[in-house]
Formats: sequence, structure tokens, C-alpha cells
Amino acid sequence: MSTPDPMQQQPQQPAAPAYPAAAQPAPEAPAKGLSIAAIIFAVVMPLVGLILGIVAMVQAKKAGGKNGLALAAVIVAAVLLVVGVIVWIVVLGSLAAVGGTAADAVQACIDGATSVEVMGQTLSCDEVLAQ
Repeated sequence: MSTPDPMQQQPQQPAAPAYPAAAQPAPEAPAKGLSIAAIIFAVVMPLVGLILGIVAMVQAKKAGGKNGLALAAVIVAAVLLVVGVIVWIVVLGSLAAVGGTAADAVQACIDGATSVEVMGQTLSCDEVLAQ
């Protein structure tokens, strides 16, 4: 029996063919489902959408990624929330002005007036008190 000479080369295995690496899917954004819910709620119920968007952004930051959809949800929700508050202030202010005018007209009729002007229309006190 002969021992193999370490200096002698061993037959080499043929190299494996170089195939391109399989395409890996892009990593999903962290909290993607929560971001989608946040953008939907941002339009329907801005306060809920704002909260969900902030939570999705925090989760994405903890995972070390960015979440543009969550940022969009936060921006949309914040804008719609501000617009909603402004609309409510205008509506309530208008209702208070109309209510004050009607209350003033009723008080004038009770005090003895025969007709009053309500929102540009002259009404008899009988009409005002009937309503």
C-alpha cells in the first residue's frame, strides 16, 4: 500500500456553474398593514387615523425602516382634523348667531313689538310666537 504523496495534486471537482442569484423579494415596510388602516381611517375618522399612523411610524422606526404610507396617513389625518375643527367652529358660530337672532325676535315680541326683522325678513309677532 502506498501512501498518497501530499505534494501530488488531487483531481479537482469541476466548479459549479455560476448561476445568477435568485431574485429576492424586496423587504416589506414595517407595519404595512397598520399603515394601510391608518390611511383609510385618516379619511373617514381623522383622529383614529392620526393615532394609527403615529403607531405605525413608531413600529417602523423600531424595526429600523421607513414607512412613507404611515407618514402620509399622519399628514392627511392632521390636515383633515384641523379642517374639521375649523368647519365645526364656523357651523356652531353660524347656529349661535341665528339662534341669538331668533331669541331676540321672540323677546322683542314679548316686550310688546308688533313686528320684528329676522334675517332680513319682517315678520309679525304672531308669526314669530307661533313658531
